[in-house]
Amino acid sequence: MKLHAISDLHLGHRANRLALEALPFDYRDDWLLLGGDVGETEEHLEWALSALTCRFARVLWTPGNHELWTPSPADGGLRGEAKYRRLVEICQRFNVLTPEDDYPLWLGEGGPAILAPTFLLYDYSFRPDHVTEAGAVAWSESQGVVCTDEYLLHAEPFASKAAWCAARVALTLPRLEAAAQRAPLVILNHYPLHESLIRFKRIPSFSIWCGTKRTRDWHARWPVKAVVYGHLHIRGTDWIDGVRFEEVSLGYPRDWDPALGFASYIRQILPITADRPHPLPPPASGAAG
Repeated sequence: MKLHAISDLHLGHRANRLALEALPFDYRDDWLLLGGDVGETEEHLEWALSALTCRFARVLWTPGNHELWTPSPADGGLRGEAKYRRLVEICQRFNVLTPEDDYPLWLGEGGPAILAPTFLLYDYSFRPDHVTEAGAVAWSESQGVVCTDEYLLHAEPFASKAAWCAARVALTLPRLEAAAQRAPLVILNHYPLHESLIRFKRIPSFSIWCGTKRTRDWHARWPVKAVVYGHLHIRGTDWIDGVRFEEVSLGYPRDWDPALGFASYIRQILPITADRPHPLPPPASGAAG
């Protein structure tokens, strides 16, 4: 009984759907952490959960920014918190655990551990000191970079995405504090919890859409076995203060090799193994989702 993870399936791309469809049924005793950006529509999420819950004993999910987009009236028109709650309802139909559920206790190989899917968003704080929060988007735009979130991800009923982020952090902190009294944590979040993990060479200003400085010490605040995240499309393992951080994105078709198959991109989180080969080196500049 092993714990695996993957994120950023981006099932709007046919190549990604075909790869998932071809995934063998070899994980029926194992659990999967699904780190967001499954796709852009409810249909993408439903399709993914249908495929993955048939292949894994248990699936845990947290949303990425793409799931939260409101691209058209045909998507139901839900925005912000209402859109998120709708996605949680879909997961509940498939018996998939979300950030709104009790954190489960992992007693499989490498345990015990509390598995904590978190939904935290971002607040534009991953920016240079001379850039203000109010000026962050304009600063990035001056560098030629604007995230699609600025057009399609809405924060209602919160005043801003930064305010929604603050509310999610405030909600999550006491839950993690309580959980850490029971067992070490495995934290799942779509965005990296630490700014040092963002290493975009070509589009460095995209960092403002990649997390919040409010989480910079979370890995050290409690006993943590691993932090699992995606969003950056820069696969790899990092260690910060002795804690393992795993970026587990699949990404857009340009980010992975179909010849290796979908299974090559599923990362084993527990038990920890001495060598976990990564199927491809990360993109030179990061693709970011």
